[in-house]
Amino acid sequence: MGSMGHMETLTPTAQHSYTMRMDIHVIVRELNAALGPTLVAGLAGSKDRKLPIRWAKADGPEPRAEATNRLTFAHRQWMLLAAADGDHVARQWFIGGNPHLGETTPITAIREGHHSEVASAVKSFIAGTVDA
Repeated sequence: MGSMGHMETLTPTAQHSYTMRMDIHVIVRELNAALGPTLVAGLAGSKDRKLPIRWAKADGPEPRAEATNRLTFAHRQWMLLAAADGDHVARQWFIGGNPHLGETTPITAIREGHHSEVASAVKSFIAGTVDA
């Protein structure tokens, strides 16, 4: 995951364009490396914790449309957080209860389709940690 240095100058809109052009298998591979397949399955809404490993293979199955939507959204938020604060902080953000989300974890909020709330929480977190 050390290749993220060039991401730091991307705005959320540019990050959206970048992620939308990525192959879903690559997106899942990067999320698996960042969060682990169990959490990726959770945010995608899959009960099969091994499925993200299969999705990550270039010749593997593609996730259903709803799962793909959640995965691409999560990837965009991950990239914004990791560029601002590093991989460790981004991972902690995804798995911790969040006051902007009623103390729900971002993983759960993404699975439940609360994308605009999660995006706002990401913006608030990044804005609050710029000087840290």
